Formats: sequence, structure tokens, C-alpha cells
Amino acid sequence: MPIEEVSIAAFTQIRNDTTVLIDVREPDEYESGHVSGAVNIPLGDFANRIDEVPNRVVYFICRSGGRSMQACELCVDFGLTDVKNIAGGTIGWINAGNQVVVGGSKG
Repeated sequence: MPIEEVSIAAFTQIRNDTTVLIDVREPDEYESGHVSGAVNIPLGDFANRIDEVPNRVVYFICRSGGRSMQACELCVDFGLTDVKNIAGGTIGWINAGNQVVVGGSKG
């Protein structure tokens, strides 16, 4: 099953207060700057924390898009199929002029 990739521009348009966003970077990366509202579940812990991923539309982000795609693939392996990868990751988010939150590990 192909994983849908969503551009930064598209994500900013569809994002709202109920959007589930999971950042799969390591805690120190997450704390150095993350998209507001993102929950941190590092890719290395992902298989053990898969039960924290809701069975609904979930967006995944990392630094540039590679690790978040791996997380999407793991979700599909576990039967969670409504997952979307944010192309360009946090780097793309920042380069598009969007703000990040520093500190506050939420995972």
C-alpha cells in the first residue's frame, strides 16, 4: 500500500485543532524545535509505542521525511492505514517560514 505524502503547504491548509501529528525524531531533536502540537514518539521506540497511535488520520514528521515514512510503513504493518507522511519534514516546515516550538518534550 503506497503511503500518501503531504506537502508542507498542503499540511498548513488542512491542519486544525483535531489534527494528530507525531514527530518521530529523537527527544533532543524534538526539543530543539518542533511543529506546535506534535507528539514525540521516537522511531526507535515506535514499535513498542504503536498503541499510542490513534486509529484515524495521523500525520508523521521527522527532520526531512525519511524516518516519518518508516513510521508510516510500521503503522501499515500494524494495520493502521490512514497515515500520511509530511514531505520535507521539520526542515521543510522551517524553510517555508513556519514557526517551531522549542523545548517541552511531549512524548
